[in-house]
Amino acid sequence: MSQPRTAQSRLSFDFAALNAAERYRLLTGVVVPRPIAWVSTLNPDGLVNLAPFSFFGLMGHDPAIVAFAPGNRAGAEPKDTARNIGPGGEFVVNLVSLALAEAMNLSATDFPAGQSEPQRLGIELAPSALVKVPRVALSPASLECREVQTLTIGHTRIVLGEVLALSIAAEHLDAEQKYVNTASLDLIARMGGHGGYATGRDAFELGRVSYAEFERADAEQRHSDD
Repeated sequence: MSQPRTAQSRLSFDFAALNAAERYRLLTGVVVPRPIAWVSTLNPDGLVNLAPFSFFGLMGHDPAIVAFAPGNRAGAEPKDTARNIGPGGEFVVNLVSLALAEAMNLSATDFPAGQSEPQRLGIELAPSALVKVPRVALSPASLECREVQTLTIGHTRIVLGEVLALSIAAEHLDAEQKYVNTASLDLIARMGGHGGYATGRDAFELGRVSYAEFERADAEQRHSDD
């Protein structure tokens, strides 16, 4: 099977020689698209905090584990999301559809600690199935989670959460087959680090190739090159 063979001019960056802002600009420019975790949490007074994070991903399914990286405010004070979760705490990862993009973006505003983004922005919430933290009502799919471990490496905090339940709008699901119509979720992702987003509307499929199929195609390619 043919591969691109054109040599490319390249630059290499030693991350130890860069500052944090430079590393951020480079990484967020190349690790794309990044799914968005719109995380809802509860503070001790019962106020709901809602904030988006694009340093987020699914880490496994047995058990189902998600990871995301809530940072700090200026002065190294943990942001509300990290403080609200704490050891063994509950949170909900709400997936973001294109219709919710503007509300999600506004929720990233640096509201003072103790203010509820859903209250300020009029974002409707709904009860979750297994956790006390509510979900975003209009999110097409939400993951109800419990913190199992938080890693701190330098100034990077990584929250690992076990997914306890999935709430998904019935219109996106074949419930009997447990098959999700991913395209109909119309989710968005981050592109770059400053205002760039993408949709999944240009998705394409590539079937998994067995070794026997690979060998057959490779032999045909070598034969055609002779």
